[in-house]
Amino acid sequence: MFDVLVAGEINPDLILTGDVMPEFGQVEQLLESARLTIGSSSAIFASGAARLGLRVAMLGVCGDDVFGRFICDELRRKHVDINHVQMRADGQTGLSVILNRETDRAILTHPGLMAALTADQVTDGLLRQARHLHVSSYFLQTGLQPNLPRLFERAHSLGLTTSLDTNYDPSERWQGVHALLSQTDVFLPNETEALAIAGAREVESAARQLADVAGIVVVKLGAAGALGCTGSEITRAASIATTIVDSIGAGDSFDAGFIFGYLNRWPLERSLRLACACGALSMRRAGGTDGQATLDEALKHVSG
Repeated sequence: MFDVLVAGEINPDLILTGDVMPEFGQVEQLLESARLTIGSSSAIFASGAARLGLRVAMLGVCGDDVFGRFICDELRRKHVDINHVQMRADGQTGLSVILNRETDRAILTHPGLMAALTADQVTDGLLRQARHLHVSSYFLQTGLQPNLPRLFERAHSLGLTTSLDTNYDPSERWQGVHALLSQTDVFLPNETEALAIAGAREVESAARQLADVAGIVVVKLGAAGALGCTGSEITRAASIATTIVDSIGAGDSFDAGFIFGYLNRWPLERSLRLACACGALSMRRAGGTDGQATLDEALKHVSG
């Protein structure tokens, strides 16, 4: 049995740090560092959840190539079960090139096989092995999108709970999410995403609108912490002070912390505090996964 099944995209990040503003005209610039690491919201979440002690399985599609083998090896090293990852010779693993400047970044993504996963690949037999189903990067996973409401419905019928982090919509149309929210137990947008999907101007109003449809809505507010909404009730939690080396994947580590609390039936405020600690602590190292907290490390910042 797994605590969490993650159905998602699988790709590494190539993180470039330093003077990353490119100049065309064949101008060569020297950078401070270049690093290949676990990328994709789904894989970073899976790694963070496993780091906290949850039993995690990853389902996705990647190429039978150097990038695909790299990320599968890294996930295995982080104790994520990859027996259900499909490696295909007829396509390329996706790649994100991240131009990193302190707390801001630009991202160039080659999708590769990110959109190759479909809902029918998430079989009932696999769902029966898990307690919870998590999906990230909704707008990038176009193969999964059409039947995702039905997949979440199937998961519920088999006793699983569900969570969703849409991440940013590159088209900025924000379509299709509302049909899925009624089947979503935990919705995990950041402030920008919550405002856009709800069509609201203020974050508490957006959270309440979304919570009219979804179960629990948890909005990530960056340095301001996070808020959770059930029904019309708003609960807030502050972030923690930390040295920021790299903010990549902080939201996915936050998600992992919240789902840990949710699966252990913690009160909403305590789950929010754990999530804020996990998100903040993940930024103390470069890349999305090397700074991820153990449960003991995160609990030092969670009272009650």
